[in-house]
Amino acid sequence: MMSNKIDGIDYGPLFQLIGRWSGNKGLDVAPDAAANPDKSAYSDELIVTPSGPAENAEEQQLVSVKYHHLVRKKATGRIFHDQIGHWIYEASTGLIMHSLTIPRGVCILAGGSIRKDEQGTHFEVSANTDNKDFGILQSPFMNSKARTNSFNMTLTVNENSLSYVERMWLDIYGKKFEHIDKSLLHKVVYETD
Repeated sequence: MMSNKIDGIDYGPLFQLIGRWSGNKGLDVAPDAAANPDKSAYSDELIVTPSGPAENAEEQQLVSVKYHHLVRKKATGRIFHDQIGHWIYEASTGLIMHSLTIPRGVCILAGGSIRKDEQGTHFEVSANTDNKDFGILQSPFMNSKARTNSFNMTLTVNENSLSYVERMWLDIYGKKFEHIDKSLLHKVVYETD
């Protein structure tokens, strides 16, 4: 049985996320200026590194990994999404949290649970603007022009593959819109001599 420990720290299910992941099967369904679905193929790279344990109020014991996610449009090779954040796990309750920041003036803290089945380990989290625990903070511009009302994500890991489906419900261009990103990545394995 493989250990989930690094430097004596048990990362639990987060251990599976650690590494460099790369994919070229992404699909972004985002609104255009008329709030119609605009579909763009993308490639993405996700780098996940251990960030260690944390204790809150001498009571809550957490462990986390940090990540950097870069997304490039296949048509141009240009970066159109750059995201940083953490996946955080509380072993005593099974709570999983996902904190993320997008440099458009949006920060999200989503919470949820982990489940396992024959397809792998599923990290399922959500947040919305009305939730006092797992919410969405956004700049005045985003609140008035491109407001994110809710967010949910399912990320699935199965050995050397990682897939995700991320949904955000937006008020944009005077309409409601479901923005969807989904992709399949594989762990980058380096050959050694």
